[in-house]
Amino acid sequence: MNWFEALIFGLVQGLTEFLPVSSDGHLEIVKYFFGGIEESFLFSVVVHGATVLSILAVFWKDIFRLLAGVFRFQMNDETVYALKLVVSMIPVAIVGFTLTDWVETLFVADMDITGSFLLVTALFLVFGHFVRKRDKPITYGGAFLIGIAQALAVLPGLSRSGSTISTGLMLGNSKDELARFSFLMVIVPILGANFIQLITTETEAVNGVLFPLIVAFVAAFVSGYAACRWMINIVRKGKLGWFAVYCLIVGLVLIIFA
Repeated sequence: MNWFEALIFGLVQGLTEFLPVSSDGHLEIVKYFFGGIEESFLFSVVVHGATVLSILAVFWKDIFRLLAGVFRFQMNDETVYALKLVVSMIPVAIVGFTLTDWVETLFVADMDITGSFLLVTALFLVFGHFVRKRDKPITYGGAFLIGIAQALAVLPGLSRSGSTISTGLMLGNSKDELARFSFLMVIVPILGANFIQLITTETEAVNGVLFPLIVAFVAAFVSGYAACRWMINIVRKGKLGWFAVYCLIVGLVLIIFA
């Protein structure tokens, strides 16, 4: 992978990780138009690490306050919130430990698969957009259901942020709270997936690919930071419907023409 391909992949990863359009789906589209180019293991770790870092940069105050509350070792609001985050991670952990091989068979730059799941994303966003606005707090049961939505989003074309936030909206949760919860709940799964890759995969040499890796990291971090902050405002203003239209159009184009 040269520096230009790394730049494109990094930008796409950063932007689509947080916007409700599926990062995995758009990376599959990029692979398709680049002639089936494959992400290396090291590249995957670098760009996912960059997106996690962008979340930390946006929510560092919330994370610091959350950790400070948890380490008081009391059942306070911060501890309850942290437990709900843990509950939300259970479904994706189950998928990660039991269905990884099957999920990987779907990542073959098949535009029929990607397009079909983009249509499912569009449905999620439509349901979330038109649900009657309510301000219920996120419950443990709701956190688990949102976690199921996150687990389903391992499929190429099914947006993680779109499915989790839309599920929360359908449960009647607060828009402001959902944006934060959706982004915080992905930190540990991404770090966990990268750690598992690190201990089970032989890391390739960095020689000759250091500059493309740096380019990819910077692109993913900057675009991820911008997209994360943008997505927070989008959720608050209730404008998910436009992304439903986008996913519908792209999904149909991929199925019909690609």
